[in-house]
Amino acid sequence: MGARKEITTLLVVDAIAIGMAWYSYYLIRVSSGWLDIAVSPDFWLPLIAICFFWMLVFFVVGLYRAWYAASRFDELTLVFKTVTMGCLFLFFAVFFDDQGRNVAVSSRILIAIYWGVMLGWVSAGRMAVRTVQRRMLIAGIGVHPTIIVGSATKSRELYDEVARFPGLGYKILGFAGLDKRRSGQDYKGVPVLGSLEDLHDIIAEKKIQEVLIALDSSDHDRLLDIIGRCNSHKVNLKIIPDLYDIISGQARTNQIYGFPLIEIMPQIMTPWEEAAKRIIDLSVAGIVLVGGLPLWILVALLIRLESRGPIFYKQERVGKKGAVFSMVKFRSMHQDAEKAGPQWAGKKDPRVTRVGKWIRKLHIDEVPQTVNVLKGEMSLVGPRPERPVFVEELSKEIPLYKRRLNVRPGVTGWAQVKHKYDETIDDVRKKVEYDLYYIENMSLRMDFKIMLSTVSHMLMWKGQ
Repeated sequence: MGARKEITTLLVVDAIAIGMAWYSYYLIRVSSGWLDIAVSPDFWLPLIAICFFWMLVFFVVGLYRAWYAASRFDELTLVFKTVTMGCLFLFFAVFFDDQGRNVAVSSRILIAIYWGVMLGWVSAGRMAVRTVQRRMLIAGIGVHPTIIVGSATKSRELYDEVARFPGLGYKILGFAGLDKRRSGQDYKGVPVLGSLEDLHDIIAEKKIQEVLIALDSSDHDRLLDIIGRCNSHKVNLKIIPDLYDIISGQARTNQIYGFPLIEIMPQIMTPWEEAAKRIIDLSVAGIVLVGGLPLWILVALLIRLESRGPIFYKQERVGKKGAVFSMVKFRSMHQDAEKAGPQWAGKKDPRVTRVGKWIRKLHIDEVPQTVNVLKGEMSLVGPRPERPVFVEELSKEIPLYKRRLNVRPGVTGWAQVKHKYDETIDDVRKKVEYDLYYIENMSLRMDFKIMLSTVSHMLMWKGQ
């Protein structure tokens, strides 16, 4: 079952479950005669409103993410939490509405009744979908093309383990060894498709969706190499943890039918956090752009009066998923600053104008990037976007550099508040470490922390 079909199916099943829950609740509250109600409520209009409400809540908490061999218990747990919190919100809203209309309700037991029927119907619908989905996977329908990468011994051990759990949905198309091997060599009918050097081409040719890694946890260099070769493809990476890693607490695993897997570089932010992050981006960017307009006009006049050239400096940068966009800044250097080609900025850089030094100290040169934020090309917080020529160069020298392209770049970021300006390749390497830390720990709390630190840097004139 493809991701779109799965989500569509869930939407339909959830809509039916929500409708049945409302019908059951209506029968108990109105038609049964068990409760005294002064005014008989309408059925259809509240049903439409309640259906929209729950669909929105389910989307925000992540219940419409593509489910793939995930634990049904974990999904039920999420459904339980979501329905519980949603019912509390819903019935507090209904309670205040009833109070305003002087509608008398004989018992607050209605909260528990609706919670029970809602939880029951939605859970039943979800489990029905997952049961059918699992049976389809076991029958070979909707399985994901998969390759196992690693040493010969560990790859074969992993294959034997995966073969025991057809409900995982992995269709093993072949192996990729760590060293060059003869083509045609196979294990239980599964061929060796090539070596680690061929991984990029194998993924593209076989349309691989899942990469299972069979390595020792201590083999960090090879693990980074595999991740780097998969970075340009939309594949899921999973590694089987060593027993030592599990018992020492170094590996956080997902138990799928009793089969432990570590997902490498999963998406950290929940859908509601992503939506909230975007709303904050738009709100703050709009306030900064409009609220500080008199100051930005003054800065523009000073730039124009001091040196020849445009007020704004536009430069191609690489954004999310490798999309190239034009980033805008107040010009802080002389017009011909890069006539000799792209180069790193340094301390006391002679190319920087007097006004440029001032606006850099206060980070005012970055303000026009709020336009990029409003256009969706950037976020307020994220890894700083780099020029295409440097992205290609740094991707070859720094493992996982392109991992930064999996998120929207930012006006400011963790690397900017923790490290100085880029002057050398070593500075970039250090900043990549901070960027990767941010990506793996993205949260609204961390974004607020970075924004406050940035404001502090501005007030203390720590820019360069």
